[in-house]
Amino acid sequence: MRETFAATVSEAMDRDPRVAVVLAAISAGMFRSAAARHPGRVVDVGIREQAMIGVAGGLALTGMRPIVHSYAPFLVERPFEQVKLDFAHQDVGAVLVSIGGSYDASEEGRTHQAPGDVALLDTLPGWTVHVPGHPDEARAALESAIPGDDRVYVRLSETSNRAPRPVDGRLSAVRTGSPRSAGVVVAVGPMLDRVLEATADLDVTVAHTSTVRPFDRAGLSALVGAAGNADVLVVEPYLAGTSAHEVAAALVDRRHRQLGLGVARDRELRAYGAPAQHARAHGLDAEGIAEAARGFFLA
Repeated sequence: MRETFAATVSEAMDRDPRVAVVLAAISAGMFRSAAARHPGRVVDVGIREQAMIGVAGGLALTGMRPIVHSYAPFLVERPFEQVKLDFAHQDVGAVLVSIGGSYDASEEGRTHQAPGDVALLDTLPGWTVHVPGHPDEARAALESAIPGDDRVYVRLSETSNRAPRPVDGRLSAVRTGSPRSAGVVVAVGPMLDRVLEATADLDVTVAHTSTVRPFDRAGLSALVGAAGNADVLVVEPYLAGTSAHEVAAALVDRRHRQLGLGVARDRELRAYGAPAQHARAHGLDAEGIAEAARGFFLA
């Protein structure tokens, strides 16, 4: 997805003179050619993430379309005050594109992990959040976001599903359960393949989305209405329960149960390890999802 991001943005710079890239050292080498073609439109501020956001906010005020990129903790968490003030408060837009979300960069330690990034942006108004599950979805999300003037966060991942799904802001049913099914499983972005494997022996509807904000409340309501049960399991590749309030709002008119799987809130893993080991520890591998799904739907 990272290579797709760099190629897509570089192509957009050739077409649109408004597009500028703002970096804080990360991925600078991927934009050397674009910088040579478009002097002054690739700005590397060095390891100064707060300044990176401030520069992007200033560019947006002049009518430019800044694309801002770094690891998720350096893009959302460290400069959050600047994100809040320089974009939201000034009511200007940008496209923030992260890598290393949650535990993708587990070998770099806790400094490079940000499972709470989507939840943190959720405290601010007006953000569209895309969580692609395939490089083609990343390209589609970027091509949709770059021409606009709004605030968009694109969360790239090292994990990819085998095939892309539409990036249209809607929940789409990938596998439909019977009229007497146990409920609905919502797989966010790169979690789809694992969810399909984990729920293969359950009578449930599996839906997918790569756009989590705004959340497709109407789509979830319709899927639950067609299912035999109003129980919803959401599997997200970041902080567990991040979309719980969205599910509650979507189903406010009916009794339902819900369970959110994601990176655990009640503990911090202090071992570096590999991403697959972190997934297992948080119950986000296929086996862990299967165990949680069976316990929830068959209880």
